[in-house]
Amino acid sequence: MHGTTTLLVELGGIILTLGLIGRFAGRFGLSPIPLYLLAGLAFGTGGLLPLSASGDFIAVGAEIGVILLLLLLGLEYSASELVTNLRTQYPSGLVDLLLNAPPGAAAALLLGWGPVGAVALAGVTWISSSGVIAKILTDLGRLGNREAPVILGVLVIEDLSMAVYLPLLTVLLAGLGLAGGSIALLIAVGTVSLVLLLAVRHGRHLSRAVSSDDPEMLLLVVLGLTLLIAGAAQELQVSAAVGAFLVGIALSGEVAEGARRLLTPLRDLFAAVFFVFFGLSTDPTAIPPVLLPAVLLAVATILTKIATGWYAARRAGIGSRGRLRAGGTLVARGEFSIVIAGLAASTEPRIVPLATAYVLILVIVGPLAARWTEPAVLTVRSSLRRSPRPRPRPPGGAERGASVPDGVVAPAAGG
Repeated sequence: MHGTTTLLVELGGIILTLGLIGRFAGRFGLSPIPLYLLAGLAFGTGGLLPLSASGDFIAVGAEIGVILLLLLLGLEYSASELVTNLRTQYPSGLVDLLLNAPPGAAAALLLGWGPVGAVALAGVTWISSSGVIAKILTDLGRLGNREAPVILGVLVIEDLSMAVYLPLLTVLLAGLGLAGGSIALLIAVGTVSLVLLLAVRHGRHLSRAVSSDDPEMLLLVVLGLTLLIAGAAQELQVSAAVGAFLVGIALSGEVAEGARRLLTPLRDLFAAVFFVFFGLSTDPTAIPPVLLPAVLLAVATILTKIATGWYAARRAGIGSRGRLRAGGTLVARGEFSIVIAGLAASTEPRIVPLATAYVLILVIVGPLAARWTEPAVLTVRSSLRRSPRPRPRPPGGAERGASVPDGVVAPAAGG
């Protein structure tokens, strides 16, 4: 077939497959992310149906998918909300970092990946999936629960932390020296801080300038501005994803609502392409050797995320049941873990199969943990309380309170 014909056929087949996968996942209340990753493994090198013509197009689509994921995430929050969450939830965010990043860093060092690999894998294990968790809360009808704001607060802190973490990772991956890396990191952090400050004070002016009653014009302006800022951010070593996130934060009010409504279908399409691309870049034969480390890492970070949710909910004065629900809900990993692994793939390619297996495990276990952590722990507690305990025999061999036959004198204690 002609090159263009082959490209259209491959893209049509991929998009149709993704649509069917999404419908299948929705019917069973599952996240489609693991199925998208599996589809990428099937279409990629070493898979069942390797692609020949659409690889470059999918690579560009994957970049746009990351940008739209972060843009839509930024549109969910206003700058003032982020600042408020940072002030009130930073202890929980710090505990989240200290509990969930070290397992990934330790695993990378044990595998011999070096400091850069350790920083990258620490991010993979640290960040929960905002998209998957939001769906879990909706599906379980828990958005009105007392622990829901605590969960969302932890996620907001994680999202805001990405505005610093991703530039740091980009600097490390670029292999800049100490001086060059420090300068690049200062530029990145300064840019993020400046945009947040401008968004808090002057975001309404930017929103007014972008606003349009014509949906087509609003879509073109917001998307064009986002791609432009993302490219400039990439040039400044800030990361294109962070640039898109900051654009989303800067927009507010009706503009943010309208842009979110218009861009959500595009986000869903290109995000699916991104997950497929990540699967395409993973050799299926590389997953079995890393399956055991991925399982061990998943088990460890399930426990640390449950501990994170417990601590954050306890700070908010929530009872033990709500603490367990909060911890179980935070278990899922997803889009950010894949984004981080994708960034690090050029420097440490071994992170790709491990991150794929790790995310596949936790994006499946996440909804189960959210649903069953509380009842499972309470059942174990109840069974332990009901289990009979041997009563200690008092000295002298007679049990306290035991009846003594008439005419027999019980021996004195200690006698």
